[in-house]
Amino acid sequence: MGMMQEFKEFAVKGNVMDLAVGVIIGGAFGKIVDSVVGDLIMPVVGAIFGKLDFSSLFVVLGTPPAGTATTLDALKKAGVPVFAYGNFITVAVNFAILAFIIFMMVKQINRLKKEAPAPAPAPTAEDVLLLREIRDSLKK
Repeated sequence: MGMMQEFKEFAVKGNVMDLAVGVIIGGAFGKIVDSVVGDLIMPVVGAIFGKLDFSSLFVVLGTPPAGTATTLDALKKAGVPVFAYGNFITVAVNFAILAFIIFMMVKQINRLKKEAPAPAPAPTAEDVLLLREIRDSLKK
C-alpha cells in the first residue's frame, strides 16, 4: 500500500491538479485560437497577399494517377507525396498568435497579483535601547 499512498499524495497535490486544469483549458483555448486564425486572420492575410488560401499551397512530389484532381485532399487520398508548405504556414501563424495571447494573459495575471506586504523589520537592539531612553526621559 506504500506505493498507492505515494501515488495518491502525488495525484492530489495542488500543482498536479493545476496542471490538469491548465491542459484542459489550453485544449479548449487552442480550438478558439484555431477558429480566430482560420476564420478571421488568415482570410485577411490572404486578401492582402492576393486572395491566397495558405492551406492550398503545396508542391506535388510524385506523379498523380490519371484522372486525379489537383487539390491537396485528392492528391493525399490518392497517396501522392505532397509537400504541403501552406499547412505549415497556417500552423506557424496559429502558434505565433497562441503564444502571443498566452504571453498577454500571463502578463495581465501577473500584474493583477498583489504581492504580500513585506513584514516589518524586527527591531534591533539599538532601536530598543533608543526607545527605552525616550520612554525613560518622558517619565521624568
